Amino acid sequence: MVLGTRPEIIKLAGVIEGLGDAAVVIHTGQHYDDDLSQVFLDGLGLPRPAHQLHLGGLSRAAQIGRGTEHVADLLTRIEPAAVVVQGDTNSALAGALAANSTGFPIVHVEAGLRSYDRAMPEEHNRVLVDHLSDLLAAPTTTAVANLAREGINGDQVICCGNTVVEAVRRQLPNPGRRAQLLAEYGLEPAGYVLATLHRPENTDDPAVLGRILAELGSLPLPVVLPLHPRTAAAARAAGMEGLLEPLRVVDPMDGVTFLGLAAEAAVLVSDSGGVQEEVTILGRPLVVVRRSTERPEAFEHHAVLVGPERVAAATKAYLPGIAGLHARLAALPSPYGDGSASSAIVAALRVMFL
Repeated sequence: MVLGTRPEIIKLAGVIEGLGDAAVVIHTGQHYDDDLSQVFLDGLGLPRPAHQLHLGGLSRAAQIGRGTEHVADLLTRIEPAAVVVQGDTNSALAGALAANSTGFPIVHVEAGLRSYDRAMPEEHNRVLVDHLSDLLAAPTTTAVANLAREGINGDQVICCGNTVVEAVRRQLPNPGRRAQLLAEYGLEPAGYVLATLHRPENTDDPAVLGRILAELGSLPLPVVLPLHPRTAAAARAAGMEGLLEPLRVVDPMDGVTFLGLAAEAAVLVSDSGGVQEEVTILGRPLVVVRRSTERPEAFEHHAVLVGPERVAAATKAYLPGIAGLHARLAALPSPYGDGSASSAIVAALRVMFL
């Protein structure tokens, strides 16, 4: 099991537990800040990884290159029955390349996602991992169709839903705890916006980041912004402290806290792929600040895709009749399955490799 980021930890937790002692975890350290890594392992009750690398802070090329080298060295010593990777991170690609170079089968969890935007580094990662993999766990029929168009089909592909469903259900605090969180943050139910920003397309250009922060600051509701380290560094470097002042800037949150506040927010604003999935389980509307998306299923009912200059307008458009919208969204099933993805993946692993 090769992972290195917060989303990978969350989405592979059920698979790790299902495999029990058969799971050996290699953490690449791609997310090296404890607020983005260890806190999630602790919150999910997972043991510390058996092997820890230190790839955080390196360039994409260095993370993939050094990750491939170091993971390959570990695999030759571990001799696994198969190597499991998740999603589209540099860690996932490094794990897949390492397994390919050492002759071990590759299992790709969350296979088949496509944005068809080659300006997105993650698109390159996910395509390469899919074409290297021996077992592909696709979350939706759309993902299965994407793979089939590229000649990847047959028994090596399973459509099992997304492990995010069981992860959210596992971590979501009950209504009483959510009420406590609101009190701790001084918030009212459905009376605030929860925002996250971390993608390079939004943080690396000061003009883009400044526009998004200004748009958020113009909203009529309080905006809670857990500040990602990349975004914090970019804002400091560009002297944007004044644009942060109207926002309720807080430290990065553990998964339980974030989901608790997300479930009670009026609207979410984010550039995260994971949040696109989570809102379909929580029944909340989302403004996605990105050029493109690999998760079109979320946009049928729950999300809208906008550029930086449309953040405020798109968020405000959700606010009239927000209680009724929340009720309608909550009644819809998530397009990402019924919460059985992890058990289906474990079952397929045991049949094929164990």
